[in-house]
Amino acid sequence: MRKPIIAGNWKMHKTVAEALSLISDLDKLVTAEGKAEVVVCPPFTALYPARGILGSSAIRLGAQDVFWETQGAYTGEVSPAMLQDAGCKFVIIGHSERRQFFAETDETVNKKLKAAFAQGLIPIMCVGETLAEREAGDTERIVGSQAKNGLDGLSAEQVAGMVIAYEPIWAIGTGRTASAEDANAVCSFIRRSVAAIFGGAVADALRIQYGGSVKPDNIAELMAKSDIDGALVGGASLNAVTFAKLVNY
Repeated sequence: MRKPIIAGNWKMHKTVAEALSLISDLDKLVTAEGKAEVVVCPPFTALYPARGILGSSAIRLGAQDVFWETQGAYTGEVSPAMLQDAGCKFVIIGHSERRQFFAETDETVNKKLKAAFAQGLIPIMCVGETLAEREAGDTERIVGSQAKNGLDGLSAEQVAGMVIAYEPIWAIGTGRTASAEDANAVCSFIRRSVAAIFGGAVADALRIQYGGSVKPDNIAELMAKSDIDGALVGGASLNAVTFAKLVNY
């Protein structure tokens, strides 16, 4: 049985003080007995301080991006070893905003996945189509290609232990949400695509999240679907009470 995973992507929000306050408030609202695994992904500057107050909390720490080398002359980048040292367990890779603004490609996503695994981090790999691609009927072609290329060269064990987040780009921060049926259809397609490459057991173990304007009023319907195993949450994760409502759906 796949354990649901609800992850908050804070993006470029929260100073260190604000981040610690939010985590402290959230920790009071989330228990270890919850039915979902809970992850928060603050900006890089808040990761190490967050580790200090999470302690034995049920909340896990994640980063929003990573570089594919362990060290070197890569100004401005953060390595998997640095994230592990800061207390991270998870790392988001290939978010559409990284693809859009920072030239992320399927190839660099693949390199980052391999680097994350080498350091013991659990990747959350994002895939998703634009509105134009969706309206052209290209959703499965685009999402399938992103998934196949991103997972290239990984072992079955690695894929079974990671997370894929389906985030339709047209629904991120727009207030528009894919219907639960449409979201589940794409998540199901992703699972079938993984099964075709790595086998049914791996696909059955793989957790697939939906992301895109997830809110307390739609989380239960989304989570009731067969192939949606959690949510990657943006704006709604910036408020402890709101995010806790998602976690406790």
